[in-house]
Amino acid sequence: MASNRVDRAAIEALVEILDERRLTEIEYESGGLRLRVARSGAVQPVSAGHVPIAPVEEQRPDAPAEGTEPPSAEAVITSPMVGTFYVASAPESPPFVDVGARVRKGQVVCIIEAMKLMNEIESEHDGVISECLVENAQAVEYGQPLFRLEPA
Repeated sequence: MASNRVDRAAIEALVEILDERRLTEIEYESGGLRLRVARSGAVQPVSAGHVPIAPVEEQRPDAPAEGTEPPSAEAVITSPMVGTFYVASAPESPPFVDVGARVRKGQVVCIIEAMKLMNEIESEHDGVISECLVENAQAVEYGQPLFRLEPA
């Protein structure tokens, strides 16, 4: 039977990652317990039995952390999961996008293979690909930046 106990240090580590990478939310799952930490200030575990947790201190996403530069107009497409990054649907296929390509919100930009499933990753923004930050067939982590986009 999976334990529904939540380790405070694990929550604090997720909040630290959220702040360091300037993410709006992060999700972690282990042993049948799933934690989601979001800038809205709440952490929601999800498992066979729902275990409520006190809200994490709310932070304003528009206020830059002390000693950091304000965010640029560039957008970043990040990995929503751990897996292997692929630029195309097959080795002989052309890449979904190249540097300089104009993309629309919802357009597939790459594939991440996770647990033998191919997951199409879509752009969350309209823009122009200014940089690909990952090599083809490279392992990626949750929240890792994949592409930089200049606003259209």
